[in-house]
Amino acid sequence: MTTWTNFNLQDANSPMMEQLMFFHDHAMVVLILIITSILYLMISMMSNKYINKNLLNQQNIEMIWTISPTLLLIFIALPSIHLLYLTDELNSPLLTIKAIGHQWYWSYEYTDFKNIEFDSYMNQKNNFNLNTFRLLDVDNNMIMPLNTQMRIMVTSTDVIHSWTIPSLGKKIDAIPGRLNQISLMIKRPGLFFGQCSEICGANHSFMPIVIESIPMTFFLKWINSF
Repeated sequence: MTTWTNFNLQDANSPMMEQLMFFHDHAMVVLILIITSILYLMISMMSNKYINKNLLNQQNIEMIWTISPTLLLIFIALPSIHLLYLTDELNSPLLTIKAIGHQWYWSYEYTDFKNIEFDSYMNQKNNFNLNTFRLLDVDNNMIMPLNTQMRIMVTSTDVIHSWTIPSLGKKIDAIPGRLNQISLMIKRPGLFFGQCSEICGANHSFMPIVIESIPMTFFLKWINSF
């Protein structure tokens, strides 16, 4: 059944995604105001309701249509710049995880705990299982603790990939020979799905990403199980 949520963004599962959704709604309100004013002017023009329609020069009108777009751009640019700053801020991470892109799978390294490393391939055996998501499930989930500030180091070994989790508001390129980093904090437990968002080769659509968010106590037990 189709609902209104199918036409909107995914539910926010991180503070940054919440801010991105707020900015999206903020920009939509500005666009609605612009469209409404333009429609009003067009209807007024077609109905010939202008008092000074034959006036060739009008400095007041020129001032209005010059200053108004400038104010609207500032009204949109200020929160946008603020969000760009927040996305690059690391905020003293308690945990660092390294994500490495390959053709065509991901591998993860937990260097803060026992130097844990594992590969994450798409789960092809259960593609037609009703309890799994086709082309999105993997054999080894990326385990992350809940309500913990983390740093994700992203790189690649062959071509350019893109580590993307839409519900967390995170997307960063994995570039060979370069180490990019983003900060991340998950506020809800559960599974969060993503895919490589860069056309990296013939099997580009077969390298999904699955993050499993669990409380810190269970995360430490998972670490000690290695």
